[in-house]
Amino acid sequence: MPSDNPRVFASGLRMRFRRWLARRIPPSRKVTLDQRRIFIFPSRPGFFFCLLLLLILLTAINYQNNMAYAVAFLLATLFVVATLHTYANLAGLTLQALTATPVFPGQRSEFRLRLQRGGQAPHYALRLAWPQGSDGLLSLADRDSCEVALFVPVGGRGWHDPGRLLVESYYPLGLFRCWTWVDLDVQALVYPQPLASADLPGISSELPQGSSVEIAGSDDFHGFRAYRAGDSLRQVYWKGMAKGHALQSKMYGSYASHSAWLDWEAFPGVPPEQRLSHLCYWALELEQRGEEYGLRLPGLELAPSVGDTHQSKVLAALALFGFAGVDP
Repeated sequence: MPSDNPRVFASGLRMRFRRWLARRIPPSRKVTLDQRRIFIFPSRPGFFFCLLLLLILLTAINYQNNMAYAVAFLLATLFVVATLHTYANLAGLTLQALTATPVFPGQRSEFRLRLQRGGQAPHYALRLAWPQGSDGLLSLADRDSCEVALFVPVGGRGWHDPGRLLVESYYPLGLFRCWTWVDLDVQALVYPQPLASADLPGISSELPQGSSVEIAGSDDFHGFRAYRAGDSLRQVYWKGMAKGHALQSKMYGSYASHSAWLDWEAFPGVPPEQRLSHLCYWALELEQRGEEYGLRLPGLELAPSVGDTHQSKVLAALALFGFAGVDP
């Protein structure tokens, strides 16, 4: 529709600007600001200053007043000098991505950055902000480098990209806005949303060690039971049926031990995302209990263990499960 044309045009301009920006400032873990990465333009007070300067100049021309000429040229010189100082306040500044804290959906991840000045030139009143995230204001005058933490809300599980970081300054007079958009190539890992479920089979706190338990998907034959609607045809005991026996299903199981297994097959019929949420819940629960636990996913198995390092590996595997080209 014609009314949508301005929106389409604006959207097209934004896309072209993003592509141009990606070529001019490509992603990198460490970026040093130079003339190719810095943009500068008069601020609102700067435009008002220009208008005032023009009025003074027109007054000087109209009345042939030397004092008015002197004021106009002095302010014009100040305007030019402010341009150089505002640009120099960002030039040479180095930004480096350090870490991003793994979180759960709906939380805010902490992104830690390091800022380092080039040479001995100070940097004042620097504002850093991510879109829809927190911002920070700092200066590098009596120190060569500093670290800053910014918080960004995340979405669903997987890798969360916070987007380009805005770095800007109005120093020293506020007549110019000097800014840049840098892509620090840093992402936060988002775990699945924990979702409580019934106890998993084989957990040591529920059964004595050595007790036999039925586990869906296990390869260890456990016995027979009466056929139930919904049983897999591969579990049906066809030989017994051929001999005239009642319809039965094979049972496969394992044995309870002091090491629990978080098994993908322990939740038959449950949607994949819900399975991951259940497994995430039990990883947190067993870690809190101090019990050893392992993880079995299609194509991945982590041996039972306990501790923060093991928990991080398990949660990372759950967070990245199903994404192509990722390695937990």
